[in-house]
Amino acid sequence: MRPLSVVSSSNPSRCYSRKEKLLKNETAKQCKEPLVVVHFLASSFLTAFLTLSAPAIGPSVSFAQPAFPNGAALFQKACIGCHDMGGNILQPGATLFMKDLERNGIQTEEDIYNITYYGKGRMPGFGERCTPRGQCTFGPRLQEEEIKQLAEFVKLQAQGDG
Repeated sequence: MRPLSVVSSSNPSRCYSRKEKLLKNETAKQCKEPLVVVHFLASSFLTAFLTLSAPAIGPSVSFAQPAFPNGAALFQKACIGCHDMGGNILQPGATLFMKDLERNGIQTEEDIYNITYYGKGRMPGFGERCTPRGQCTFGPRLQEEEIKQLAEFVKLQAQGDG
């Protein structure tokens, strides 16, 4: 029976067979060739695993890649609860992807700004002077400059979506 590998221990000359029984008359030299094969296969499998799993580990949607930090940070703070990954948990047809924005008549950053400031449909407004009160968020309001940054961020992300 041919040994598969060398197992490091206090006695480096031990060889083990497939059934992991110590082979008394084998030396580390006789085990060297299978050890090289095991190292080669292990490194090959590791390389293949990391290569194939990289797309699964990284983000696949452009909303996960911030265009600039302020807009991305504001999006994380105020919008991510409903619009995670650019979607919409309350109204599936009103996502932040370009096709849905265009279908819903949202063409410009100003359109996005107005909806974010005053709200629309199920989306509450986040502007400091948002009215009517029932259409506005009960949480913290955003300043005009913050809403401008959000609108720019959302538009750039939607354009990057293709």
